[in-house]
Amino acid sequence: MQIGQFFKSMLDGGRVDVVRRYEILREAISGTMSNFHMARDRQTDQVVGLKILNKQKTAAFEARFRGLKKPTEGEIATAITHPHVVKTHTHGLTTENEQFLVMEFLDGPGLNSLLIGRSDLLDGNRLILIRQAAEGLEAVHQAGFIHRDICPRNFVCRPDATSLTMIDFGLSVPAERQYLLPGNRTGTPNYMAPEVVRRRPTDQRLDIFAFGVSMYELFVFDLPWQRGTDGLAAMSHGMTSPPPIHHFYPKIDRTLEAAILKCIAANPEDRFSSMAVFLRAIRSVKHEDVEFESSL
Repeated sequence: MQIGQFFKSMLDGGRVDVVRRYEILREAISGTMSNFHMARDRQTDQVVGLKILNKQKTAAFEARFRGLKKPTEGEIATAITHPHVVKTHTHGLTTENEQFLVMEFLDGPGLNSLLIGRSDLLDGNRLILIRQAAEGLEAVHQAGFIHRDICPRNFVCRPDATSLTMIDFGLSVPAERQYLLPGNRTGTPNYMAPEVVRRRPTDQRLDIFAFGVSMYELFVFDLPWQRGTDGLAAMSHGMTSPPPIHHFYPKIDRTLEAAILKCIAANPEDRFSSMAVFLRAIRSVKHEDVEFESSL
């Protein structure tokens, strides 16, 4: 069989037989709504990340937006191009009618794993990771979307923790009025903004809140409030002021600390209006540690 005929046989009415097209190299990592594989594209010999969405769970999520013509995860992911956002090569439907995405394979630890392990690799790298995460999130917002699940789990680091990449647009929606109405209570509870928990209107500032919580955790190795696994724990978000970061990490640059805490303000009006404004606020910061700067 010629090569063209071979790959044509992998298609079924525009659907892709991913089992024949991709060789699975590593056992799947199961997520909330999908399975992620390290795979080899038999056509290009490229090692890629293959994400296959759970058909039932995806349908249940997208039913919330019936009649709105919400773009799929693949359509959203391919619309965003930035060095610190995972590159999605293609997307479509499998022969089993499942949505799938093919993306660059990122070989490194999740930021959440480094935090759980209190990794020494973070020392000296926190400021660059914060800037890169902010730049990636700004690109998402500039493309016209809300990520809705910003948390350490959704950043993959290089093995030496000198760089990171944002992933996972499974809960993302356009930043348009019809998607910002009360009721869409999706995300990771520990990082949810108060307006999400209390079912109030939202905008891109809910991502800024979750970003701030994640960066707080980057220094403290804990959340600004009691950790929980459901929306009940999240109800406390914004009820009291978070403990200052310098109580746990005394050498943090105070300008950087103030910027992170501003992101976590309970009232969206008190947060930064955009990630671009956040980046300008920390432009003068040269290192995350004041002690390091004073020794230069």
